[in-house]
Amino acid sequence: MSLATCAEIVQRGDPDRFLSAMAAPIEARSVLLPLYAFNVEVARLPWISPEPMICEMRLQWWRDTLARIGDGETVAAHDVAAPLARVVHDRHVPMDVLDRLVVARQWDIYRDPFENDAALHDYIDATAAGLTWAAALALGAPADGEPAIRDAGWAAGLATYLRAVPELTARGRKPLPNAQPEAVAQLARLGLNRLKAARRAEIPRAAYPALRAGWRAGETLSRAHKAPIRVPQGSLAESEFSRRAGLMWRTALGRW
Repeated sequence: MSLATCAEIVQRGDPDRFLSAMAAPIEARSVLLPLYAFNVEVARLPWISPEPMICEMRLQWWRDTLARIGDGETVAAHDVAAPLARVVHDRHVPMDVLDRLVVARQWDIYRDPFENDAALHDYIDATAAGLTWAAALALGAPADGEPAIRDAGWAAGLATYLRAVPELTARGRKPLPNAQPEAVAQLARLGLNRLKAARRAEIPRAAYPALRAGWRAGETLSRAHKAPIRVPQGSLAESEFSRRAGLMWRTALGRW
């Protein structure tokens, strides 16, 4: 139940967040990695079985575990739950944010499309934006910083989601309520606007390591807005050199 185990889980399941966490100060890593490992574990559960009931049960296990953590009960010796409990207790992470993240992942179990744009927006807010807010709050962000931090997390989550559209489609999902190029471009523009709003806000530097996990958002969303056909083609990603250089540049300059 060590931090190293959480790091291994994040490295395998969420390379971007892993790189951003390893670029953070050591103290911040001890906060970020358990939260990110929790996110990886929850995100993978809807795909572990073709039987929806099994996936639902696994997600419910996490909801029950979060409830026990919130009540101050001792949790089982679990590779992620135990380190997560320490972060939650030491850093006063709100349990409702983490619980909402788990509930949102129920959508991934089934093949039904999002009912409308608002449903997709809520999904990204509960998952990526919620995780970003929980991480930033754990690092010392003030409560009044939530709107701007959620904007940043939402934009980053949308960028990641758009890069995943081809894989989701291949797995039989319908990831976008409206996959027409004009609608995709408009969605990307919304993400860019929220990212711009976040960058205009006064966000404390303590929260930067949490926000830096979305360092690729601007590039991805700009490409999707200018050429939405790149979304289903799976050609939004930059080169590996550019990906790593972008993080190094922002870290070196103290930006997110």
